[in-house]
Order: sequence, then C-alpha cells, then structure tokens
Amino acid sequence: MTTTTQLIRARRFLPLFLTQLLNAFNDNLFKNAMVLFVVYSVYHSEAQEARFSAIASAIFIIPFFVLSAIAGQLADMRDKARIIRLIKLCEIFIMAAGGTGLALAWQHIALETVAIPLMLLALFAMGVHSTFFGPIKYAILPQHLHANEVLAGTGLVEAGTYLAVLAGTIVAGWISVDTAAIMVMITAVIGYLVSWRVPPAPPMGECEPLDYHFIRASIRLVRTTMHDRRVFLAICAISFFWAIGTVLFVHFPPLTKNILQASKEVASLFLVIFSVGVAIGSVIINALLKGKVSARWSPVSVIAMGVFLVGFEVVCNAWVPHAPKGHLMDVSTFLVQPLAIPLLGTLLGIAVSGGMFVVPLYAFLTTFVDKSQTARTVAANNVVNSGAMVLGAAMTGVMTLIGLRVIDQFLVVAASCLAAAWLGLLLYRAERAAHED
Repeated sequence: MTTTTQLIRARRFLPLFLTQLLNAFNDNLFKNAMVLFVVYSVYHSEAQEARFSAIASAIFIIPFFVLSAIAGQLADMRDKARIIRLIKLCEIFIMAAGGTGLALAWQHIALETVAIPLMLLALFAMGVHSTFFGPIKYAILPQHLHANEVLAGTGLVEAGTYLAVLAGTIVAGWISVDTAAIMVMITAVIGYLVSWRVPPAPPMGECEPLDYHFIRASIRLVRTTMHDRRVFLAICAISFFWAIGTVLFVHFPPLTKNILQASKEVASLFLVIFSVGVAIGSVIINALLKGKVSARWSPVSVIAMGVFLVGFEVVCNAWVPHAPKGHLMDVSTFLVQPLAIPLLGTLLGIAVSGGMFVVPLYAFLTTFVDKSQTARTVAANNVVNSGAMVLGAAMTGVMTLIGLRVIDQFLVVAASCLAAAWLGLLLYRAERAAHED
C-alpha cells in the first residue's frame, strides 16, 4: 500500500483533508458565482469588468496580509482541531450573509446598493475565515504525520485544494445564482460537521500571550521566520507564484468574454483547466522527488511556466481576428474552434508546471522549522504571499489603466517567472549547502 493510499484512509489525515476540500470548494463556489454574475450580467466594458475582478481579489486577500500573524500565533498556542471547528462554525454565518447577497443579485433587487456590497462583505469575511484556517491546514501535518509522509500529505492537500477549486469553479459556472446561494449554506454546514472528526492537535510548545497589535505582530513574525535562508527563499518564491496566479485569475473572466467572445461557462472551463493542472503538477512532483523535500525541480518548472505563458499569449493574439462577433460562444462551440486545443493546452502547461514549482516549497515551510513554529511559519508565508497577491492585483489595475491589453499583460507575467526561477535556484543551492555541512 502506498503512502498516499495509507494517508487518504487514515483518520489522522482524512477529516482534515475533507474539511479543507469543503472549505476550498465553498470559497470558490461563492467567489466565482459572484464574479461571473457581475462580469456577465452587470458590467459591459472590459475595463469595468477587470477592475471589479481585481477589487474582489484584493478584498479576499487583504485579511491574509493584516491578520496572518495573529492567526499563526493562535494556531501554535491553542489546539488546532478546536480552532478549526470554531472557524467552520463562523463560515455558516458568513455564507448566510453571502447567500442572501447572491439571492438578491439574482432577483436584481437593490443590486448596487445592497446585493453587491453584501457579497463583497461576505467575501471579505471569507478571507478572514481562510486567514485563520490556512496556517492550520499545513502546520497540523507534521504533528499528525510521520516525517516520510509530510511531502505526500502536503501534495495531497495541495492537489485536493485545487480539485475543490475545480469543483467550485465548475459548479459556479453552470448553476444559477440562486442555486449557488443555497449550496454555499449547505456546504458550510457539512464542513462544520466533518470538522468534528479532526483529531486533537494540542500546542507543541509553551503557550505565550497573543500579540493583537497586527502591524507589530506581522513585522515581528516575518522577521523571526525569515532568518533561515531556505525558508526565506521558499517564501519569496511562493509569493512570486501567487502574484502570477492572481494576475491570471483576475483576467480569465474579462479575457474570455471580451477577447475570446465566449460565455461564462467557458470562463469557468479556463479556471477548471488551471485547477486540474496544478493538481496534476502536485502529484507529478511528488513522484519525481520520491517523498524527499527538495527544490531540485523548482527552477526548471517555473521557466516552463513562463514558456507556456508566452505560448498562451501567442495563441490569444492569433485568436482575435477569427473570434465570432455579436454573440458569446458556448462550450461546445468554443471547443470546435481551430485554436481551442492549443489555447487550453498552453493553459494546462502553465498550471502543471506551476504545481510542480510550488508544492515542494510549501513542504519546506513545514519540515525545516520546529513543530512548535510551523503555524507561525505558514502564517508568515501568508503575510508575504498576500502582499504579493495584492501587488499582483494592483499591477493588473495599473496595466489596464495605462491601456495595456489583457493579452499583452501575460508577457509581463511570463517575464516575472525568471525572477521566480532565480529564487528557486538559490533555494536549491542553499539546500545542497545545508546537506554538505
């Protein structure tokens, strides 16, 4: 029986895995149902749609930047399983508000004054919810798993997350907004019930007072975590990945509607392909590394990601002159277009190589620090990642404002992959130097 099969059946892993699946599914069902509805049914210009998508992404990310330090302290100082259950209970109330906003939007009742603000408020609250859940889902792994299982467990969590993103994205693109309002509530309740099966995970060190001054706590957290060169480089490389991912996710809906002339179901398909690709990359890298935590493949993987991004931009440019005018293509019409397969193929390549790049880096964060510090290490990573993601969302806004086409912005993203590859190479060299000492 393989390590992966053993883990997926074990109570020390399965309840956490399922709780995380439901969490990622609900996040993406709600967020994509909201964004796709607003892009396709409310606004009618590429600039407005890109701006709303960027604002929604920023609203979800900001809590990670502000509250991750407190979340990391809390996870290391208290029983992680108890915190998970409290977080999942809060999700029920958050989704009650978000579901109400979706239902009002479906009926076009007070759309600009109540429905959209209520949905954005719920999205912000889900960002807070995920900020406190994020450090736990990785930090609990070294506590419940054996040393030779951590990479496999991290890969499963990462692959499971993206499969849940996939499911939430598919559902959001194909169901009505009022149905989404009901589903987010049901999923929140199921997630809360499953969380009760997560085994206890008491603190591994001395309990210290929590620092509620979020600015001071964040600066201290990042400073104390970054002293290990490998952890510092891993966090910087992960942050580049998420900045790149943010630009892509912000642009998928307006790109699909305005450039490819395709429906929201096709926009959903793009997000699905990306999620499947990252999941595939997570599994491939675990097989290549044979359970060993290493950044050996990270530089090559992110360079491949940049190459596929250039290919994606080239195919999009070739698509523009042949895009049908006057109506939006459904999925079946889109898939028979001559350039559909090359377009989806390059997108899949971006995602697979991205998954191969980022998974070992997350494993670094949970294996090269003391178990009593893992949650705070992941929280420090979230602080830096969220700052990079907000910067990525802001950059899309600036590039759109100065008139740079959505297609051409992918070239900027591709160029940034070189910086991520350099960080990956430095990390691998630091890893080898540590082994030689």
